[in-house]
Amino acid sequence: MALSSACNSSMLLVVFVMWLLVSTNCVLAQQQQQHKVRFGENGEFKILQVADMHFADGKTTPCEDVLPSQVRGCSDLNTTAFIHRMIRAEKPHFIVFTGDNIFGSDTTDAAKSMNAAFAPAIESKIPWAAVLGNHDQESTLSREGLMKHIVTLEHTLAQVNPENAHVIDGFGNYNLEVGGVRGSSFQNKSVLNLYFLDSGDYSTVPLIPGYGWIKPSQQVWFQRTSRKLQRAYMNKPEAQKGPAPGIAYFHIPLPELSSFDSSNFTGVKQEGISSASVNSGFFTTMVEEGDVKAVFTGHDHVNDFCGELTGIHLCYAGGFGYHAYGKAGWSRRARVVVASLEKTVKGSWGGVKSIKTWKRLDDAKLTVIDNQVLWSKRSIGVRRKKANTG
Repeated sequence: MALSSACNSSMLLVVFVMWLLVSTNCVLAQQQQQHKVRFGENGEFKILQVADMHFADGKTTPCEDVLPSQVRGCSDLNTTAFIHRMIRAEKPHFIVFTGDNIFGSDTTDAAKSMNAAFAPAIESKIPWAAVLGNHDQESTLSREGLMKHIVTLEHTLAQVNPENAHVIDGFGNYNLEVGGVRGSSFQNKSVLNLYFLDSGDYSTVPLIPGYGWIKPSQQVWFQRTSRKLQRAYMNKPEAQKGPAPGIAYFHIPLPELSSFDSSNFTGVKQEGISSASVNSGFFTTMVEEGDVKAVFTGHDHVNDFCGELTGIHLCYAGGFGYHAYGKAGWSRRARVVVASLEKTVKGSWGGVKSIKTWKRLDDAKLTVIDNQVLWSKRSIGVRRKKANTG
């Protein structure tokens, strides 16, 4: 009996130790999963946005809307060369492709074209993510098939859909948590939250024409995710006032972009706002949650402006791809966003201090234009002070 009891106790101890190891590994894996991207040792996190590549079949695919002197030899490979140039010049921590990555109707093999389109990011070994536009699915893969293919590619952090969202519209709704500087008190905390959403392709409602929109199920997921992240951030003893800032990426612009004119934005507006013909209320949802400071879209290739509405900047990237429509003589371009951390009293890195942006043109000098501050903790403090004295 004594021997049997001892054996049972030993077995229980072994089971407990195994359970403890598994649990610890799960927690560690969860933390690593959450912070696959983090701020650099210099306290910055740089994002390169690539919008509307419209990649097709590579060297045999001609360029659209370029100067007569540029036509000869111009192809998808010019788009590839531009991405390589941007990666070398900016050395981003993260790359985001915001839809119409391939131009489906001119593509003979969707998977092959996507592989080629994302190749520069894959070769650079820089973490990257993607959402879909309205043209990606017009070839040999459905929207679901496209996202399932994207998540198999190297160095991508894209997801088909979140595991905890049992019912959600579209494919490519997910979030990423950007950890603080390694070794700081914020290293295991998300100090910047990135949201990616599928804005759809075209309306499936017979009486509503035009493009797709972000549906109620996606907005519910966003609300729950935003609130969970805000609670996690604010419950930490070293947390600063206010939630960690968020940035949202999707393809089709929101109807609210129509409220801007040349007096209240930075950049250019050279075509109409091709949003959905209905307003699904996602902008209001973001305002209510309070953490998103900027939204970045593509879709309208010759718009590249950025304007603020109710505390949120709405920004176009400008057309990137050479097989996409554009404007001859108006350079293809890319948008860069940099979030910078502030120093704590003890000299370590704290939470996000500011978010800035600029664009680079695909010209001889990769010219930088339209530097602007999208958000800063100081500007929030000034607003509150004015409100209190008003």
